[in-house]
Amino acid sequence: MTTETPTTDSAPATPAPAAAPTPANPQRPPTTRPPRGHGGALAIAILLSLAALGAAGYTGWTVWNMRQDLGAANGLRGQVDTLQATVNGMRDENANLRRRLGDADAVNRSVREEVLGVSERARNLEDAVANLSERSLTGHDAMLLDEAESLLRMGKERFALFNDASGALAAYELADKALAAVNDSAFAAVRQDVSAEREALAAVAPAARATDLATLADLRAQIPGLPLKRDDATTEEAAQPGFWQRAGAALGSIVRVSHDDGTPGGLADARIARELAALDVAQAEAAVLAYDDEARERALKRVDASLAARFDTSSSDVQTARSRVAALLASRAKGAKPALGGALSELRNLRSVHALHSGTAAGTPASSASPAAPAAASSTGATPEARP
Repeated sequence: MTTETPTTDSAPATPAPAAAPTPANPQRPPTTRPPRGHGGALAIAILLSLAALGAAGYTGWTVWNMRQDLGAANGLRGQVDTLQATVNGMRDENANLRRRLGDADAVNRSVREEVLGVSERARNLEDAVANLSERSLTGHDAMLLDEAESLLRMGKERFALFNDASGALAAYELADKALAAVNDSAFAAVRQDVSAEREALAAVAPAARATDLATLADLRAQIPGLPLKRDDATTEEAAQPGFWQRAGAALGSIVRVSHDDGTPGGLADARIARELAALDVAQAEAAVLAYDDEARERALKRVDASLAARFDTSSSDVQTARSRVAALLASRAKGAKPALGGALSELRNLRSVHALHSGTAAGTPASSASPAAPAAASSTGATPEARP
């Protein structure tokens, strides 16, 4: 920005006055002052120049500020554009989410309707199954019940005839498995009875009892070969016979006198001692089979007493036999004879009751063959559908 200074008009040159004679006392010529018009114009020009400079500086400062603001505005514009793009993306995502929520609501409504339909069908199915179970047993249940009844009867008879606790226990386990597969819950009481009888069979230790019976049979077969106790006095007298011994031996072919004082040496012969011991062993076997713990203990104690009194205790065979008797006395195969048959009776009673109910239900339509029967049947069939 340029400023123009006003031009000032210069005064016309005046002719110089003629030189005057110099006085004796010279005086200083008066100073010439510029005219007032020229000084005001200069001041105005200076003021205008300062004003122009101020205006130019303000204009430059304003332009610089405008440039700074323009840069900031451009940056803000970029940020605004970015925010606008972000907002547009969020709007699109919001629209997609709304569409998905709408679809999910529609699916939920359809699923709810289907669930309600399935619930209604399940309720009707439960009613039908309940009615079916109340009327009669299914063929599958009947087959399982027949199998369980056969197994229970087999186990009871096997134990009663042969005292086979192991076989009876196995039969009861199979019967319990068959009853567990029955769908009707009314036979849960039979399973409890079966479990009680299984525990009673397991309490008598069938495996240990079978081992004891085998040990007794082996001991009874071993007794005839065990050596008897020898009479030491008779042996010594036979080694050094005296006069009376020789005389008695001479007369022994005619008459023989003996005295029975109740000692083991006074018994008849060795065969009777072995047979008595074997008889006690057989009695112990019978007591084991009869589940008579007291009789078995008494018989085994008699066997041990016979082995100690009548047989040679220094023999290894006799010592082995006595150790086996001691092991039999300490055996854990003890307990009263279990009572079987309660579960079988309970199963038969329940089956009879179910058969009676099924027969009654089957005979009702035949007896009620009247005009009112179809109406009752239709009302009965409509009841499950009307139930909420």
